[in-house]
Amino acid sequence: MYNRKTQYQRLNHSVGYLEQQNCLPAFKQVHPEYKELGSHALQATLKRVDFAFNRFFKGLAKYPKFKSGRLYRGWTYPCTSGWKTHTTGDHGFLELSNLGEIRMRGRARAWGRPTTCTILWKNHKWYASITVNCDPVRETSTGAIGLDFGCKTAVAMSNGIKVENPRFLAKTSEKVKKASLRLRRKQTPNRKKKILASKRWKQAKKLVSKLNNKVANQRDDWQHKVAAQIVSSNSLVATEELNLKGMTRKAKKGSKRKRQKTGLNRSLLDVGIGAFKQKVKYKVEEAGGVYIEVKTTKVKPTQRCPKCWKTEPKDLSQRVHECKHCGFTTDRECDSFWRNPEMGGFQAYVR
Repeated sequence: MYNRKTQYQRLNHSVGYLEQQNCLPAFKQVHPEYKELGSHALQATLKRVDFAFNRFFKGLAKYPKFKSGRLYRGWTYPCTSGWKTHTTGDHGFLELSNLGEIRMRGRARAWGRPTTCTILWKNHKWYASITVNCDPVRETSTGAIGLDFGCKTAVAMSNGIKVENPRFLAKTSEKVKKASLRLRRKQTPNRKKKILASKRWKQAKKLVSKLNNKVANQRDDWQHKVAAQIVSSNSLVATEELNLKGMTRKAKKGSKRKRQKTGLNRSLLDVGIGAFKQKVKYKVEEAGGVYIEVKTTKVKPTQRCPKCWKTEPKDLSQRVHECKHCGFTTDRECDSFWRNPEMGGFQAYVR
Protein backbone atom coordinates (compact mmCIF):
# COMPACT_ATOMS: atom_id res chain seq x y z
CA MET A 1 0.00 0.00 0.00
CA TYR A 2 2.72 2.50 1.00
CA ASN A 3 4.87 1.46 -1.98
CA ARG A 4 2.08 2.12 -4.49
CA LYS A 5 1.19 5.48 -2.96
CA THR A 6 4.74 6.87 -2.76
CA GLN A 7 5.69 5.63 -6.24
CA TYR A 8 2.75 7.47 -7.77
CA GLN A 9 3.15 10.69 -5.74
CA ARG A 10 6.93 11.06 -6.14
CA LEU A 11 7.67 9.39 -9.47
CA ASN A 12 4.24 9.42 -11.15
CA HIS A 13 4.60 5.67 -11.63
CA SER A 14 1.75 3.20 -11.11
CA VAL A 15 2.84 -0.03 -9.45
CA GLY A 16 0.99 -3.22 -10.36
CA TYR A 17 0.76 -6.69 -8.86
CA LEU A 18 3.52 -8.29 -10.95
CA GLU A 19 6.03 -5.58 -10.08
CA GLN A 20 5.35 -5.96 -6.36
CA GLN A 21 5.49 -9.75 -6.63
CA ASN A 22 8.96 -9.59 -8.19
CA CYS A 23 10.14 -7.46 -5.26
CA LEU A 24 9.21 -10.10 -2.65
CA PRO A 25 12.67 -11.80 -2.53
CA ALA A 26 14.35 -8.46 -1.76
CA PHE A 27 11.61 -7.65 0.75
CA LYS A 28 12.21 -10.91 2.64
CA GLN A 29 15.93 -10.16 2.84
CA VAL A 30 15.21 -6.84 4.56
CA HIS A 31 12.46 -8.38 6.75
CA PRO A 32 13.49 -12.02 7.37
CA GLU A 33 10.59 -12.61 9.79
CA TYR A 34 8.23 -12.88 6.79
CA LYS A 35 10.11 -15.88 5.38
CA GLU A 36 8.19 -18.20 7.69
CA LEU A 37 4.89 -17.39 5.96
CA GLY A 38 6.11 -18.56 2.58
CA SER A 39 5.90 -16.90 -0.82
CA HIS A 40 2.32 -18.01 -1.59
CA ALA A 41 0.87 -16.33 1.50
CA LEU A 42 2.69 -13.07 0.70
CA GLN A 43 1.49 -13.22 -2.91
CA ALA A 44 -2.10 -13.64 -1.71
CA THR A 45 -1.72 -10.51 0.43
CA LEU A 46 -0.51 -8.54 -2.61
CA LYS A 47 -3.51 -9.81 -4.57
CA ARG A 48 -5.83 -8.44 -1.88
CA VAL A 49 -4.15 -5.03 -2.20
CA ASP A 50 -4.42 -5.19 -5.99
CA PHE A 51 -8.09 -6.15 -5.72
CA ALA A 52 -8.79 -3.15 -3.46
CA PHE A 53 -7.14 -0.74 -5.93
CA ASN A 54 -9.01 -2.25 -8.88
CA ARG A 55 -12.32 -1.68 -7.09
CA PHE A 56 -11.28 1.93 -6.43
CA PHE A 57 -10.40 2.54 -10.09
CA LYS A 58 -13.76 1.08 -11.19
CA GLY A 59 -15.61 3.39 -8.79
CA LEU A 60 -16.95 0.55 -6.64
CA ALA A 61 -15.12 1.50 -3.42
CA LYS A 62 -13.19 4.31 -1.77
CA TYR A 63 -9.42 4.72 -1.83
CA PRO A 64 -7.77 1.87 0.14
CA LYS A 65 -6.62 2.79 3.63
CA PHE A 66 -3.25 1.94 5.11
CA LYS A 67 -3.33 -0.76 7.81
CA SER A 68 -0.54 -1.14 10.30
CA GLY A 69 0.82 -4.49 11.39
CA ARG A 70 -1.23 -4.54 14.58
CA LEU A 71 -4.43 -4.31 12.50
CA TYR A 72 -3.38 -7.07 10.11
CA ARG A 73 -5.60 -9.94 11.26
CA GLY A 74 -4.54 -12.87 9.12
CA TRP A 75 -3.15 -14.30 5.92
CA THR A 76 -4.16 -16.68 3.15
CA TYR A 77 -2.59 -19.75 1.56
CA PRO A 78 -3.93 -19.60 -2.05
CA CYS A 79 -2.92 -23.21 -2.79
CA THR A 80 -2.13 -26.39 -0.89
CA SER A 81 1.54 -25.56 -0.23
CA GLY A 82 2.40 -24.41 3.28
CA TRP A 83 -0.40 -26.27 5.04
CA LYS A 84 -1.96 -29.71 5.28
CA THR A 85 -5.01 -31.24 6.96
CA HIS A 86 -5.03 -34.54 8.83
CA THR A 87 -8.21 -36.31 9.91
CA THR A 88 -9.08 -39.41 11.89
CA GLY A 89 -12.72 -39.48 10.74
CA ASP A 90 -14.29 -37.59 13.63
CA HIS A 91 -11.59 -35.02 14.43
CA GLY A 92 -8.19 -33.98 13.10
CA PHE A 93 -5.58 -31.25 13.05
CA LEU A 94 -4.22 -28.57 10.72
CA GLU A 95 -0.49 -28.50 10.04
CA LEU A 96 1.08 -25.13 9.12
CA SER A 97 4.65 -24.97 7.89
CA ASN A 98 7.07 -23.22 10.29
CA LEU A 99 4.22 -22.67 12.79
CA GLY A 100 3.03 -26.04 14.09
CA GLU A 101 -0.25 -27.91 14.44
CA ILE A 102 -3.78 -26.72 15.30
CA ARG A 103 -6.41 -29.15 16.54
CA MET A 104 -9.68 -29.33 14.60
CA ARG A 105 -13.01 -30.28 16.14
CA GLY A 106 -15.65 -32.20 14.22
CA ARG A 107 -15.63 -33.34 10.62
CA ALA A 108 -16.56 -31.82 7.28
CA ARG A 109 -20.20 -31.92 6.20
CA ALA A 110 -19.16 -32.81 2.64
CA TRP A 111 -15.86 -34.46 1.76
CA GLY A 112 -13.76 -33.01 -1.03
CA ARG A 113 -10.34 -31.69 -2.03
CA PRO A 114 -9.00 -28.77 0.08
CA THR A 115 -7.91 -25.82 -2.07
CA THR A 116 -7.22 -22.71 0.07
CA CYS A 117 -6.70 -21.93 3.75
CA THR A 118 -7.16 -18.58 5.54
CA ILE A 119 -5.86 -17.93 9.07
CA LEU A 120 -7.81 -15.18 10.84
CA TRP A 121 -7.57 -13.49 14.25
CA LYS A 122 -11.11 -12.56 15.31
CA ASN A 123 -12.58 -11.72 18.70
CA HIS A 124 -9.38 -12.69 20.54
CA LYS A 125 -9.32 -16.15 18.93
CA TRP A 126 -7.56 -17.74 15.99
CA TYR A 127 -9.70 -19.29 13.24
CA ALA A 128 -8.83 -21.34 10.16
CA SER A 129 -11.16 -21.18 7.15
CA ILE A 130 -10.57 -23.98 4.64
CA THR A 131 -12.15 -23.99 1.17
CA VAL A 132 -13.06 -27.46 -0.09
CA ASN A 133 -13.81 -28.34 -3.70
CA CYS A 134 -16.76 -30.74 -3.48
CA ASP A 135 -20.20 -31.54 -4.89
CA PRO A 136 -22.68 -30.90 -2.05
CA VAL A 137 -25.92 -32.88 -2.06
CA ARG A 138 -28.90 -31.05 -0.57
CA GLU A 139 -32.37 -32.60 -0.40
CA THR A 140 -35.36 -30.62 -1.63
CA SER A 141 -38.95 -31.13 -2.74
CA THR A 142 -41.16 -29.97 -5.61
CA GLY A 143 -42.93 -27.28 -3.61
CA ALA A 144 -43.02 -23.55 -4.35
CA ILE A 145 -43.10 -20.76 -1.79
CA GLY A 146 -42.92 -16.99 -1.56
CA LEU A 147 -41.13 -15.10 1.21
CA ASP A 148 -41.83 -11.67 2.65
CA PHE A 149 -39.27 -10.16 5.04
CA GLY A 150 -39.92 -7.68 7.83
CA CYS A 151 -38.76 -6.53 11.26
CA LYS A 152 -41.66 -7.64 13.53
CA THR A 153 -42.25 -10.87 11.62
CA ALA A 154 -38.86 -11.89 10.26
CA VAL A 155 -40.21 -14.15 7.50
CA ALA A 156 -43.81 -14.51 6.33
CA MET A 157 -44.38 -17.42 3.94
CA SER A 158 -47.08 -17.87 1.32
CA ASN A 159 -48.30 -21.06 3.06
CA GLY A 160 -49.34 -19.03 6.12
CA ILE A 161 -46.33 -19.80 8.32
CA LYS A 162 -44.76 -16.85 10.13
CA VAL A 163 -41.32 -16.81 11.72
CA GLU A 164 -41.07 -14.18 14.42
CA ASN A 165 -38.02 -12.00 14.83
CA PRO A 166 -35.90 -13.63 17.58
CA ARG A 167 -34.42 -10.20 18.49
CA PHE A 168 -31.04 -11.48 19.61
CA LEU A 169 -29.61 -7.97 19.79
CA ALA A 170 -32.54 -6.59 21.80
CA LYS A 171 -32.27 -9.41 24.36
CA THR A 172 -28.60 -8.69 25.05
CA SER A 173 -28.72 -4.90 24.58
CA GLU A 174 -28.63 -4.19 28.33
CA LYS A 175 -25.53 -6.34 28.81
CA VAL A 176 -23.85 -4.70 25.82
CA LYS A 177 -24.68 -1.20 27.13
CA LYS A 178 -23.25 -1.97 30.58
CA ALA A 179 -20.11 -3.52 29.11
CA SER A 180 -19.66 -0.58 26.72
CA LEU A 181 -20.11 1.89 29.59
CA ARG A 182 -17.38 0.12 31.58
CA LEU A 183 -15.12 0.30 28.54
CA ARG A 184 -15.70 4.03 28.05
CA ARG A 185 -14.81 4.70 31.68
CA LYS A 186 -11.37 3.17 31.17
CA GLN A 187 -8.55 5.26 29.72
CA THR A 188 -8.35 4.66 25.98
CA PRO A 189 -4.85 3.76 24.70
CA ASN A 190 -3.22 6.32 22.42
CA ARG A 191 -0.02 5.52 20.52
CA LYS A 192 0.73 9.16 19.69
CA LYS A 193 0.55 10.19 23.35
CA LYS A 194 2.31 6.95 24.35
CA ILE A 195 -0.60 5.81 26.53
CA LEU A 196 -0.57 2.01 26.76
CA ALA A 197 -3.66 -0.14 27.13
CA SER A 198 -4.26 -1.16 30.73
CA LYS A 199 -5.18 -4.68 31.79
CA ARG A 200 -8.69 -3.59 32.81
CA TRP A 201 -9.24 -1.86 29.45
CA LYS A 202 -8.26 -5.06 27.64
CA GLN A 203 -10.65 -7.09 29.80
CA ALA A 204 -13.52 -4.65 29.15
CA LYS A 205 -12.76 -4.63 25.42
CA LYS A 206 -12.72 -8.42 25.34
CA LEU A 207 -16.11 -8.59 27.10
CA VAL A 208 -17.75 -6.23 24.57
CA SER A 209 -16.32 -8.26 21.67
CA LYS A 210 -17.51 -11.50 23.27
CA LEU A 211 -21.10 -10.25 23.64
CA ASN A 212 -21.27 -8.89 20.08
CA ASN A 213 -19.77 -12.10 18.72
CA LYS A 214 -22.36 -14.16 20.59
CA VAL A 215 -25.21 -12.16 19.04
CA ALA A 216 -23.71 -12.57 15.56
CA ASN A 217 -23.29 -16.34 16.03
CA GLN A 218 -26.86 -16.73 17.30
CA ARG A 219 -28.25 -14.83 14.33
CA ASP A 220 -26.12 -16.77 11.85
CA ASP A 221 -27.16 -20.14 13.33
CA TRP A 222 -30.85 -19.17 13.31
CA GLN A 223 -30.67 -18.02 9.68
CA HIS A 224 -29.02 -21.27 8.57
CA LYS A 225 -31.67 -23.41 10.31
CA VAL A 226 -34.67 -21.48 8.93
CA ALA A 227 -33.17 -21.34 5.42
CA ALA A 228 -32.52 -25.10 5.48
CA GLN A 229 -36.14 -25.77 6.51
CA ILE A 230 -37.43 -23.61 3.65
CA VAL A 231 -35.24 -25.25 1.00
CA SER A 232 -35.87 -28.81 2.22
CA SER A 233 -39.52 -28.65 1.11
CA ASN A 234 -39.43 -26.14 -1.76
CA SER A 235 -37.50 -26.12 -5.04
CA LEU A 236 -38.89 -22.73 -6.10
CA VAL A 237 -38.38 -19.75 -3.80
CA ALA A 238 -39.66 -16.31 -4.79
CA THR A 239 -38.96 -13.17 -2.81
CA GLU A 240 -38.91 -9.41 -3.28
CA GLU A 241 -35.93 -7.32 -4.33
CA LEU A 242 -35.18 -4.95 -1.44
CA ASN A 243 -33.04 -1.83 -1.28
CA LEU A 244 -31.54 -2.65 2.11
CA LYS A 245 -29.09 0.24 1.98
CA GLY A 246 -31.94 2.70 1.57
CA MET A 247 -34.14 0.97 4.15
CA THR A 248 -31.46 1.24 6.85
CA ARG A 249 -30.28 4.73 5.92
CA LYS A 250 -29.97 7.28 8.73
CA ALA A 251 -32.75 9.81 9.26
CA LYS A 252 -32.28 13.24 7.72
CA LYS A 253 -31.02 16.12 9.83
CA GLY A 254 -33.84 17.92 11.58
CA SER A 255 -36.23 15.00 11.20
CA LYS A 256 -38.93 14.81 13.88
CA ARG A 257 -38.92 11.01 13.82
CA LYS A 258 -35.22 10.41 14.15
CA ARG A 259 -35.56 8.08 17.14
CA GLN A 260 -38.27 6.03 15.42
CA LYS A 261 -36.09 5.64 12.31
CA THR A 262 -33.14 4.58 14.47
CA GLY A 263 -35.28 1.92 16.17
CA LEU A 264 -36.56 0.66 12.81
CA ASN A 265 -33.02 0.41 11.45
CA ARG A 266 -31.93 -1.51 14.54
CA SER A 267 -34.81 -4.00 14.14
CA LEU A 268 -34.07 -4.56 10.45
CA LEU A 269 -30.37 -5.10 11.10
CA ASP A 270 -31.21 -7.47 13.94
CA VAL A 271 -32.98 -9.76 11.45
CA GLY A 272 -30.10 -9.58 8.96
CA ILE A 273 -32.27 -9.69 5.84
CA GLY A 274 -29.37 -9.43 3.40
CA ALA A 275 -27.45 -12.36 4.89
CA PHE A 276 -30.71 -14.34 5.21
CA LYS A 277 -31.49 -13.95 1.49
CA GLN A 278 -27.95 -14.98 0.54
CA LYS A 279 -28.24 -18.18 2.61
CA VAL A 280 -31.59 -19.08 1.04
CA LYS A 281 -30.26 -18.36 -2.44
CA TYR A 282 -27.14 -20.53 -2.28
CA LYS A 283 -28.99 -23.39 -0.54
CA VAL A 284 -31.66 -23.41 -3.27
CA GLU A 285 -29.03 -23.34 -6.01
CA GLU A 286 -27.10 -26.17 -4.34
CA ALA A 287 -30.29 -28.26 -4.39
CA GLY A 288 -30.84 -27.52 -8.09
CA GLY A 289 -33.86 -25.30 -7.46
CA VAL A 290 -34.88 -21.86 -8.71
CA TYR A 291 -34.51 -18.61 -6.80
CA ILE A 292 -36.06 -15.41 -8.17
CA GLU A 293 -36.36 -11.85 -6.90
CA VAL A 294 -39.21 -9.61 -8.02
CA LYS A 295 -38.85 -5.83 -8.18
CA THR A 296 -41.21 -4.39 -5.58
CA THR A 297 -41.31 -0.97 -7.25
CA LYS A 298 -42.87 -2.56 -10.32
CA VAL A 299 -45.08 -5.28 -8.84
CA LYS A 300 -45.94 -3.84 -5.37
CA PRO A 301 -46.60 -7.28 -3.79
CA THR A 302 -47.99 -6.09 -0.43
CA GLN A 303 -50.48 -3.78 -2.18
CA ARG A 304 -51.57 -6.09 -4.99
CA CYS A 305 -54.54 -8.42 -4.63
CA PRO A 306 -53.60 -12.09 -5.27
CA LYS A 307 -57.09 -12.78 -6.66
CA CYS A 308 -57.86 -9.99 -9.15
CA TRP A 309 -54.27 -8.65 -9.48
CA LYS A 310 -55.35 -5.04 -8.82
CA THR A 311 -53.49 -2.74 -6.42
CA GLU A 312 -54.95 -1.36 -3.22
CA PRO A 313 -52.75 1.30 -1.49
CA LYS A 314 -52.19 0.60 2.22
CA ASP A 315 -50.08 2.15 4.95
CA LEU A 316 -47.87 0.16 7.35
CA SER A 317 -50.47 0.18 10.14
CA GLN A 318 -52.93 -1.82 8.00
CA ARG A 319 -51.99 -5.50 8.40
CA VAL A 320 -55.06 -7.05 6.67
CA HIS A 321 -55.64 -6.91 2.91
CA GLU A 322 -59.24 -6.03 1.99
CA CYS A 323 -59.76 -5.67 -1.75
CA LYS A 324 -62.44 -3.15 -2.75
CA HIS A 325 -62.61 -4.57 -6.28
CA CYS A 326 -63.34 -8.26 -5.62
CA GLY A 327 -63.91 -8.31 -1.84
CA PHE A 328 -61.05 -10.73 -1.15
CA THR A 329 -59.71 -10.54 2.44
CA THR A 330 -56.46 -12.06 3.64
CA ASP A 331 -53.40 -11.49 5.78
CA ARG A 332 -51.16 -8.81 4.28
CA GLU A 333 -47.80 -10.40 5.08
CA CYS A 334 -48.41 -14.05 4.28
CA ASP A 335 -50.61 -13.91 1.24
CA SER A 336 -50.12 -10.59 -0.58
CA PHE A 337 -49.45 -11.77 -4.15
CA TRP A 338 -47.37 -14.76 -3.00
CA ARG A 339 -50.50 -16.96 -2.58
CA ASN A 340 -49.65 -18.52 -5.93
CA PRO A 341 -45.84 -18.33 -6.18
CA GLU A 342 -45.80 -19.71 -9.74
CA MET A 343 -48.10 -16.91 -10.94
CA GLY A 344 -46.83 -14.24 -8.59
CA GLY A 345 -43.20 -15.08 -9.16
CA PHE A 346 -42.82 -15.91 -12.84
CA GLN A 347 -45.62 -13.74 -14.28
CA ALA A 348 -44.59 -10.76 -12.18
CA TYR A 349 -41.01 -11.28 -13.26
CA VAL A 350 -42.05 -11.41 -16.93
CA ARG A 351 -44.33 -8.38 -16.67
